[in-house]
Amino acid sequence: MTLEKYNEKRDFKKTPEHSGQKNVKTDKSIYLIHEHHASHLHWDLRLEMEGTLKSWAVPKEPSINPSVKRLAIMVEDHPLKYAKFEGVIPEGQYGAGTVKIWDKGTFELIEKTEKGFVIKIDGKKLKGTFVLFRFKPPNNWLFFKKRE
Repeated sequence: MTLEKYNEKRDFKKTPEHSGQKNVKTDKSIYLIHEHHASHLHWDLRLEMEGTLKSWAVPKEPSINPSVKRLAIMVEDHPLKYAKFEGVIPEGQYGAGTVKIWDKGTFELIEKTEKGFVIKIDGKKLKGTFVLFRFKPPNNWLFFKKRE
């Protein structure tokens, strides 16, 4: 996914969201989860990769229980500035509703394969090793805490 998709879906004259452009890498890789009260409550997992925030919509609250696996649907990349975004996306705009930061911190990429990622998250709510596993290409993934 690219930032072009992100920009195409938004009217920046009407939404308080940041316009998208690639950024240079930060010192530590950004991890965050937005709680998004849109047409359906969901959580947006975001990981800094390749100068953007790779993003997944997670329909149910993320869990620290290794036996609980959550569907994570890959969506368009977001700009790095989005890591600080909280606010209300106006009615009639893509993703309309309230967005607030649910968890934030950093992450370390442990392993990357065609099937997904293993990451070590250091957030306030989520800590430890987590897996993002692509089970039905191109966009359906599972997100879960790895058994230690």
